[in-house]
Amino acid sequence: MNALEKLFSLEGKTVVVTGGAQGIGKVVATRMAEVGADIVIFDMQGEKAKEAAEEIAVATGRKTASYCVDVTNPTQVKEAIEKADAEMNGLDHLFNNAGIVIHKSAYDVAPEEWAKVINVNLNGEYYMASEFARYLKSKGKKGAICNTASMSGHIVNWPQEQASYNASKAAVIQMTKSLAVEYCKDGIRVNCISPGYMYTELTCHVNPDWQDRWMDLTPYGRYGKPEELCGAVIYLLSESASFTSGTDIVVDGCFTCV
Repeated sequence: MNALEKLFSLEGKTVVVTGGAQGIGKVVATRMAEVGADIVIFDMQGEKAKEAAEEIAVATGRKTASYCVDVTNPTQVKEAIEKADAEMNGLDHLFNNAGIVIHKSAYDVAPEEWAKVINVNLNGEYYMASEFARYLKSKGKKGAICNTASMSGHIVNWPQEQASYNASKAAVIQMTKSLAVEYCKDGIRVNCISPGYMYTELTCHVNPDWQDRWMDLTPYGRYGKPEELCGAVIYLLSESASFTSGTDIVVDGCFTCV
C-alpha cells in the first residue's frame, strides 16, 4: 500500500450505509469497498439492498451484508446494528444517508406529510447516529459517522417548494455539530456532507422545467454525479480526518456561492 492509498484507506473497517440500495448510497458504498471497507447496507427496500450488497461483493471481493431496516423505527435500528455486528464481527463507521423529499407548497402540505419528511430525514438520521454511537461506546471502539445533509440546509431551493426537506436538512447540519461535541470525548467523530443537485433516481424524473432551472442556477451548469461525493465521505470516515469533527462539506458545483 503506497502513501496515497494509506491516506484514504478504509482497510480493515466495516461501514454501515443507510439508503444503500440505490443512488448515492450504493455508489459511495461501492467506492468505499474499493478502498478496503466491508459494507453493510440498511434500506427499506430489502430485496434491492440484498442485490446491491451482492453486486458490491462480486465487484470488489469485500464482505457485505444487507438488512431491511426502517430507520424511523428505533427498535429496528438497534436490532439491525446488533445483527450486523454479529454477522460482520464488528462495525466501525456509519454513512447515514437515507432520505426522502416531498415537493409541495407549505400552503398545501399536510401535517402527516411534513412529519414523514422530518421523521425520515432528521429523526431517522438521529436514531441511526445515536444508536451507532452507543454501540461503539459499549464496545470501547472509536469510529466515525458521516451524515447526509444537503445544500438545502444552507439555501432555499427554487422553483420547487419543499420547506419540509429544507428544514430537515438544516436540522441535520446542526445535529451533526451537536453530536460531534458530545461524542468527541469517546473518540467518535461526526461530520456531514451537503450535496447539491446530483443525478440520481430521485432527481432524473422530476419536472423538466425545474431541472433546466437548476442547471441555470448552478455555476457548473450540470448535475453532480454520485461518484463526486465519494472522496468527501471516504475522507471524513478515514484516519486522515482524525481531527475533523462537526464539519459539513458542501459539494454543490458552486450553487451556494452565488
